Amino acid sequence: MSEIAKKWKVNPRTIQVMCLKGKIQGAEKIGNMWMIPAETERPVDKRVKSGKYIKGKGT
Repeated sequence: MSEIAKKWKVNPRTIQVMCLKGKIQGAEKIGNMWMIPAETERPVDKRVKSGKYIKGKGT
C-alpha cells in the first residue's frame, strides 16, 4: 500500500479509505493488509479543490 501511495503521491491513509470504499479496482484485503495490483490506475479524484460549491450552492 505504501508503494502505491508513493507512486500516486497521496497519503497511505487515503489509499486505505479508497480501498474501503471500493474505489480501487482489484484491491483485496488479506488479513489486515490491502493487496493492490501494481498495474492499477489511480481513480479520479472528484473532490472540489477550488473551494467553490457545485451547482450554485453557497451563492
